[in-house]
Amino acid sequence: MGRRRVYQRKLAVAGFDGICSAHAMVLRPRTEVVAPEFLPFFMQSDLFMNRAVEISVGSLSPTINWKTLARQEFALPPLAEQRRIAEVLWAVEILLESLTGLAASLSALYSSAVESSLSSDSVIGKFLLQERADVSYGLTVNQTRRKAHHKIPYLRVANVMRGGLDLNEMKEIGFSKEDEQYLLRSKDVLVVEGHANPEEIGRAALWNNEIDRCAHQNHLIRIRCRDSLNPEYLAIALNSTHGRRHFLSHAKSTSGLNTINSKVVREVPLPDLALSQQQEIVDLTNGIRWLGQSINARYDSTKEMKKRFLVTLK
Repeated sequence: MGRRRVYQRKLAVAGFDGICSAHAMVLRPRTEVVAPEFLPFFMQSDLFMNRAVEISVGSLSPTINWKTLARQEFALPPLAEQRRIAEVLWAVEILLESLTGLAASLSALYSSAVESSLSSDSVIGKFLLQERADVSYGLTVNQTRRKAHHKIPYLRVANVMRGGLDLNEMKEIGFSKEDEQYLLRSKDVLVVEGHANPEEIGRAALWNNEIDRCAHQNHLIRIRCRDSLNPEYLAIALNSTHGRRHFLSHAKSTSGLNTINSKVVREVPLPDLALSQQQEIVDLTNGIRWLGQSINARYDSTKEMKKRFLVTLK
């Protein structure tokens, strides 16, 4: 376990022989009082961790002293009970590892399905985004808008993730009748114009009228599809390896910020697929995404169950 900053709960079971640094502490169970398979879980419990935090010394980098830890006393269940508890918790660990692996495999399947669909033999040709969609910037955030009395919610770069929206923290901006053109409509696609991390530029998400009368700032580029282009398909294509490669190859870097402009977005080349084919890709990826959400929910509930179980170790 880590000696420093114990509140970070850095703890692992070594599956191999080796050495560790002075910033770590190695504990081996005395098998006459504690079962080896039980000890790692006991050390993850609030009972142990809270005590470890209490006896840590130092402010910037609180550290445990072994002599102090060695003097601590804890009430432990009988050995037979320890083994029963450990058996349950190790089964939970195996399940968590399996769910993690399944989530990773599903993510790879999603990427493979998207890339193969976008490069399928059924693709006759390509077209530029501007041929089937309208692209525009949003509102400029300035002092006049900050001081305005009438305000509405607006989307910032922080709200647009790759493939989804984070609306937990919404801000408001001054808005007038002349700004109606900046109101979002259902199925608008929003693209991040700039980011310090080049991998994050061009990330796109679909707007589904989550908030009534909402605008977007000028660091988000809005795409409004015409009838021949499915907005959900477009968001998938922009977030794919194909779309990300286009944005990265055209990005400019200034003062540590990587940016694209509306021209780069307008000139994104896309596979010329019929609407029915576009919808097939949307349905396929939605199905995979739903499975991923189900796996994540199962992982979270299993981890919460483990946490509640550890609380009982008092």
